[in-house]
Amino acid sequence: MDIDFPLILVVLTFATGLIYLADAILWKPKRDAAKDNSSSAASEEEISEGPWLVEVSRSFFPVLAIVLVLRSFLVEPFQIPSGSMLPSLEVGDFILVNKYAYGFRLPVVGTKVIEMDDPQRGDVMVFKYPKDGKTNYIKRVIGVPGDKIEYTDKQLWINGELVEEKLLANLPGRKLFEETLGSVKHKLYEHKAQLNRGAEGYWEIPEGSYFMVGDNRDNSNDSRFWGVVPDHLVVGKAFAIWMHWPKFFSIPSFSRVGAIE
Repeated sequence: MDIDFPLILVVLTFATGLIYLADAILWKPKRDAAKDNSSSAASEEEISEGPWLVEVSRSFFPVLAIVLVLRSFLVEPFQIPSGSMLPSLEVGDFILVNKYAYGFRLPVVGTKVIEMDDPQRGDVMVFKYPKDGKTNYIKRVIGVPGDKIEYTDKQLWINGELVEEKLLANLPGRKLFEETLGSVKHKLYEHKAQLNRGAEGYWEIPEGSYFMVGDNRDNSNDSRFWGVVPDHLVVGKAFAIWMHWPKFFSIPSFSRVGAIE
């Protein structure tokens, strides 16, 4: 069962904040008045603390509010669950995503309220899977609005120009390339066997949408199969790896800490 953590966080923050506010306006003045009229030390303490729900809300609301602001508007952590972005990102990499790079968006609904930069070719971007609007995906931006994308015989063409690739290594079962997308150089895998059948095609990218492809070209479920990503599903720009922890019972490693190419 999928858990909508952003929605839960918003609901908890709103609920604890509402109780906190109601207590400050309605209940606390009554408790203070009762405390002034009380002659029992024990009853004074009980009165001053208030109901347990108020105490819980008073304790948790500031923490929840800070987490909500940081997670929704500044930086959010994610874990890489699959190998579709190899060799750039490995399974078990914990990454940080800049939530304001592409504009400030309201939590849960994703509506952009303040414009910033637009996604650029070569960016590694987290977004919601267009087929369900909930599952977080991470791929590389290949096409931006107005681009004409063609992928044929494991070669990528953008606006009629072949994207430059440099062979770095001929590995067992696959090849390691360095690809140049605008000013961004990154590594990618191409398998010697054809794994992603049906990935070839031609696409014109409409306004407000992006064409996303994994760096593990022959082992990635991406825009070549399910189409473009609308802007309202954009989550943010992945910019750093801060930990690598592939399995729960393994020892976390910090050997891969650094910027994401």
